[in-house]
Amino acid sequence: MALPAALALLAVPLITAAHHSRPAPYGDRLTVHARVAGGGSAAATGLRTRGSAVEAYDRGSGTVRWTYTRKGRTPVTLLAAPGHAVALWSDGLVTDTARDGGSVRWHRAIPASAAWLRTPGARGGAGVLRPLAPGARMLAVVTPHRIAAYRAADGDLRWVLPARPGCAFEPARSLRRGGALLVAQPCTGPAASWTSQVIAVDDYGRIVPGRTPLGNGEPQRDGVRDSGRGGGVGRPEN
Repeated sequence: MALPAALALLAVPLITAAHHSRPAPYGDRLTVHARVAGGGSAAATGLRTRGSAVEAYDRGSGTVRWTYTRKGRTPVTLLAAPGHAVALWSDGLVTDTARDGGSVRWHRAIPASAAWLRTPGARGGAGVLRPLAPGARMLAVVTPHRIAAYRAADGDLRWVLPARPGCAFEPARSLRRGGALLVAQPCTGPAASWTSQVIAVDDYGRIVPGRTPLGNGEPQRDGVRDSGRGGGVGRPEN
């Protein structure tokens, strides 16, 4: 009777380790190394890329809290946001991991981006991942051919803005101005005006005069529930 009991005790750490290291689709492996009571504060938890992994660590002690890897892939750039760790990977996949290491929330493939990310023009993914709304509730993924916006909560694609014919977006040449994200869109040909080579977007899409945005299905914005039908109170005016 003593032997089965001893074997059962030895099996407990192995079962726990198997639970905390979970292989999943897309070659995911999310491994929790150290849990913190209450999940810890965002300020106390740092995020970084190290080698082939996205890593969360305690800023005070340096203790690694969790690591996230994908078989045969490398994180190119990382966006740290409240509750989220958004990573762009070498195969053009964007992932969102809960900042407490609880789960990988969603995966989204960015078309025609893997080859571009290997070029010097990609500048290591600079500017590709950009928050669009306060608290990074909406995320812009900027590549030369298009800007795509995703709802951070569930990865839902909200809108896509293609580059104009003969033009290409330059993610590294983008900046926030007030509530807008300004992105360079250089065009070929002498007839291209400078105004066509810079576009402004926010979480509802391209900012143009007189637009009526459809909304992003948010539970609440500026104290007004968003029905997602557009034209309602609380929509931005441009």
